[in-house]
Amino acid sequence: MSAHDDAHAFGDPVLQQRLAKYMVLQCFRNSMLEDLHAGISPSSAAGDYSDVTVSSPYGVIPWPKVSRLNDDEMKRLIIDVVDRAYSFIHKLLDEKTGGEILSLLAERDPLPQWNEPTLGTTQH
Repeated sequence: MSAHDDAHAFGDPVLQQRLAKYMVLQCFRNSMLEDLHAGISPSSAAGDYSDVTVSSPYGVIPWPKVSRLNDDEMKRLIIDVVDRAYSFIHKLLDEKTGGEILSLLAERDPLPQWNEPTLGTTQH
């Protein structure tokens, strides 16, 4: 792809959606989040986890109030995701690899099983 093609391609909503999913896969899904996600998840007979608690030396904590990540895990996760995002941006903006990424995404959706991203669903 030429620089002109790249600029035009970035305006394509389908390519933007595919790029968003691919970026999340590369930068977040494949990060140390996988290590934090591993383990046993609780089940809820009530369905809303109001019946699930965590027992700690300081008392019982209702599941909705349990922090799922401690400060150290959160810091390590953010550092990992930022490093992965930097690597992704570096590859995307590289003349050779960026065109390859865009060409791949223009040809097919590598994550068709994921929901399509939408605009305006997050609050800033």
